[in-house]
Amino acid sequence: MPQPPVPAALLASIDSPADLRRLGRTQLATLADELRQFVLDSVSRTGGHLSSNLGTVELSIALHYVFSTPHDRIVWDVGHQSYPHKILTGRREAMASLKQLGGISGFPRRAESPYDTFGTGHSSTSISAALGMAHAARLKGEQRRCVAVIGDGALTGGMAFEALNHGGFAGGAGLPDMLVILNDNDMSISPPVGALNRYLARLMSGKFYAAAREGAKSVLKHTPLYEFAKRFEEHTKGMVVPGTIFEEFGFNYVGPIDGHDLDSLIPTLENLRDAKGPQFLHIVTKKGYGYELAEADPINYHGPSKFDPKVGLQKSATPAKPTFTQVFGQWLCDMAAADSRLVGITPAMREGSGMVEFERRFPTRYHDVGIAEQHAVTFAAGLACEGLKPVVAIYSTFLQRGYDQLIHDVALQNLPVVFALDRAGLVGADGATHAGAYDIAYLRCIPNLSVLTPADERECRRALTTAFHQDHPVAVRYPRGSGAGVAIEPSLDQLPWGQGERRREGRRIAILAFGTLLYPVLEVADRLDASVVNMRFVKPLDRELVLQMARSHEALVTVEEGCVAGGAGAAVLELLATEGIAMPVLNLGLPDEFIEHGDPARLLSMCGLDAAGIEQAIVERFGVTPLALVISSEPSSTAAA
Repeated sequence: MPQPPVPAALLASIDSPADLRRLGRTQLATLADELRQFVLDSVSRTGGHLSSNLGTVELSIALHYVFSTPHDRIVWDVGHQSYPHKILTGRREAMASLKQLGGISGFPRRAESPYDTFGTGHSSTSISAALGMAHAARLKGEQRRCVAVIGDGALTGGMAFEALNHGGFAGGAGLPDMLVILNDNDMSISPPVGALNRYLARLMSGKFYAAAREGAKSVLKHTPLYEFAKRFEEHTKGMVVPGTIFEEFGFNYVGPIDGHDLDSLIPTLENLRDAKGPQFLHIVTKKGYGYELAEADPINYHGPSKFDPKVGLQKSATPAKPTFTQVFGQWLCDMAAADSRLVGITPAMREGSGMVEFERRFPTRYHDVGIAEQHAVTFAAGLACEGLKPVVAIYSTFLQRGYDQLIHDVALQNLPVVFALDRAGLVGADGATHAGAYDIAYLRCIPNLSVLTPADERECRRALTTAFHQDHPVAVRYPRGSGAGVAIEPSLDQLPWGQGERRREGRRIAILAFGTLLYPVLEVADRLDASVVNMRFVKPLDRELVLQMARSHEALVTVEEGCVAGGAGAAVLELLATEGIAMPVLNLGLPDEFIEHGDPARLLSMCGLDAAGIEQAIVERFGVTPLALVISSEPSSTAAA
């Protein structure tokens, strides 16, 4: 485990927000410089999210300086920008274990710290959670403030707007005392966000403005001038601030202000802390702020691996094996060139899903719908209704958010939408929130929908082509990172529909492998002299092949990098039960628990899904003897003579 960087003097004195609140205001700028350097040094040693965290240094300091945390609640949306928050709340030394097995998470976790008031990892949840906390405080008679910090990207999620709608118009429940902070880092700090806007923000968040506003309302409410005054206020504010939409939701809008200016942030937050009702503060920050390389290239510095901050990110001299994401990206371009009906869709994951080149080559057929998975799925359904062939590139864990649309809008209408499910199985450092553990189970129960599990890069390309040529919805799942390194053929060949393949003939035991765990299974089979089938399809299951294996072997083993409950192995058990076949079956997959962050190979080993673990499970269950031991124990020809 890497050693943590040595903090500068002022940061070294901060072990909790209480220590922070004892500092003088003039010391906070120095603390911000030290905290930013610590974040940079720390992430460069462990890897993790960088650009977003460099952009929230001042905001984190200001929030913990102004609010009485953890009594006051702060909810970080997504949470990949919460490293400064973690460092200020007693986890400075633990940053050396960031996203490593047994170490702290890269996202807020309630079990990790009382300052992590809500566990996050998926976007657009913060306003709902903070609103729930605010209403709970109201019902319990507790005096506390609840703050949601949400980025401009996460604000594109429909759930955020549902929460805003509820928060500003709570009806009989009463309006909550809560603050939503929009961390807008998609625009530069332009001239309007200078001295004038600082003055306006402080004015509009102050008690005088609030009192004058409410007083005028009460005086004019029953006169013909009320509606005129209300519209005049909205239009006047709209000329200098883009907040009319949030005012319409019932929030008092303040900003935009410079999110790196503590002299602006702190007094504005102090005013809003004491204000009643739902408040909305718009701050403008810059991703990668304070580190020139990250400022210039915030995308590549979003989640870097270990690197030297003095040098920056460097390309490896040795060409890496292509990742499954890259295989998908190349296939998407090739398939689009071959078929003009193809349309590519991503919910805000252009880089992560490998669609950069596709956007460049086919801009009119590329759609980034923002963090709006539900819309992405139904948008694809609409395209399919009109004869186009949509491909939705989406992480397995994020498709969970569009499940109703998947069933109701796509599968029920039997529309030919391809779902390219990246990050299937374990994802390593990002942990439980991002693991694609459940897609087989939640997909295979849906009528009309097929599920393919390619074993390697070449088969992934063929599986995607196969899915594209179907006239019904198909999901192709593949893991993060690279595979076995199998050479990829440039052709757009298909797989035989619904057919697995026998990869090894053995005796006694047949192992049915779904996906990339085929390769450790083949290692095990060589040692145990077992038969191996590369199933390739979870649905439709190759019934005849499974039944052949069942009738010609003493036991079956199923292996998948997905949850055992309801997974591919369960499909095999259902088939055997339907056919009245009673025989020993061992289902291997992910256990019924959330798998934490850590090195992917180590996590697979812990789950018993590496070659050693698979072999051990089979030996313990069926008592088979490794082939090498059988051979060594047989009498030699001389001894036999």
